Amino acid sequence: MAGHAVDRRVLLLPSPSTACLGFGRLFASVCQPLRSDSEGQSRGSEGGAGNGVKGKWFVLPPFDALVDGAALGRKLAAQSSSATSTATTAMKWVACCCPELPRSLVQKLFRLRQVKREVCSMDQSDSIDESPIYRLKRIAAKDPMNVGDRVYLPITVKDLPSHKEEGHFNLEEVNFVRGLELYKDSSIIAINKPPGMPVQGGTGIRRSLDELAVSILKYDFPEPPRLVHRLDRDCSGILVMGRTRTSATILHSIFREKTAAALDDDIQRRKRALQRKYLALVIGSPRKPRGLISVPLKKIVVDDGKSDMITVFDNIPGQTNSSQHAITEYKVICSYDGYTWLEMTPLTGRKHQLRVHCAEVLGTPIVGDYKYGWRAHRNWKVFLPKEGLKEQIKGEILPFGLDLESGTISCKQPRLHLHCKQIRLPNLSKASLNIDSSSRYDVSELESLELVAPLPAYMQKSLDILKSL
Repeated sequence: MAGHAVDRRVLLLPSPSTACLGFGRLFASVCQPLRSDSEGQSRGSEGGAGNGVKGKWFVLPPFDALVDGAALGRKLAAQSSSATSTATTAMKWVACCCPELPRSLVQKLFRLRQVKREVCSMDQSDSIDESPIYRLKRIAAKDPMNVGDRVYLPITVKDLPSHKEEGHFNLEEVNFVRGLELYKDSSIIAINKPPGMPVQGGTGIRRSLDELAVSILKYDFPEPPRLVHRLDRDCSGILVMGRTRTSATILHSIFREKTAAALDDDIQRRKRALQRKYLALVIGSPRKPRGLISVPLKKIVVDDGKSDMITVFDNIPGQTNSSQHAITEYKVICSYDGYTWLEMTPLTGRKHQLRVHCAEVLGTPIVGDYKYGWRAHRNWKVFLPKEGLKEQIKGEILPFGLDLESGTISCKQPRLHLHCKQIRLPNLSKASLNIDSSSRYDVSELESLELVAPLPAYMQKSLDILKSL
């Protein structure tokens, strides 16, 4: 049975390169050798019934207190003074130790009462030399873990494949995707998402970035990168992914808490842990060179239920509605012949927030946004570039059918001119070295990481064309 434990380490344990990624003692405890129960002496019987447990179970390492990823994300987003330990459930501990096990399978094991916890009891004899008796008792998914607890899983989980099925890509495709990387460390990986590439798969989508990340951006990590936020398919710019389950949980919490924090009254004075800046080329010019947009948005169904869109919705006091408040800071960068470059900072993370704010609030729809700015595009004026720019209009077809050059303002149908150019967020790789569950770490002192992405070729050409007029 010792061989089984060696085989399962591939499935359950992070590689040496990941062992240092833990927050506090998280990965330190996970990296202790896992074993089947037959590697040592019999540890008592299941439920005290006297049945031997040899070879029946796969044993996780003893639980050690850890910093909860979601709680830490909330602390970072709020720039709180400390990150403290929170209760960890049995479900979280199994998921942490066994990242390759499907969540649905783990839930099923708990539901069928096949997950046990080792408990120690002493014989009622008065002898001080009496050895403790270990018994196995059922543990529920939401039961809190205590320091030193061992969780037992059915030994059959060792037969599951240790890796998710990965796609097959040629060298050109691999080099293209890896060429999009802006930054990579032990906790995150950030890429400059190309326009036209969907972030997530769905009906009619052949290739998406979450699928490509599994096969191409995993490198030597035991886990593939995980999405923590999204960009529209036609939007370009910085996309951040977590390289471990814990870092992804923290980042996802930071992005979610950003929206909650922005709804406070002190949004102008609050130090924000997460900041995003977008560049947009809009039709027309806002009345004010800078300002703060704060309006509720609501999804409505159109085309007889075939599609939906987001619109500004005025709340009526006393009536229940499903609108969500959205807040955006903006400022004018420059204007050219009826077109304006805007820098926009979303303080909340609502669907199509920037596009709706530009079109419906400022009255300046984004170039190439036919969903929310279709009226402005009915009489689209094609810009004729100077001689030196004409030869650059036709785009080169890249892997996955992408074209990053065509779609400028000199085309009959320009592409969406919206780009996430900058993100500032906490440096989680540094946090992993400082945060320990046994101490109070001041997360407000955690240094920030700033990422910058250059404009896609067609947006840069549109800027060059406007400058040349």
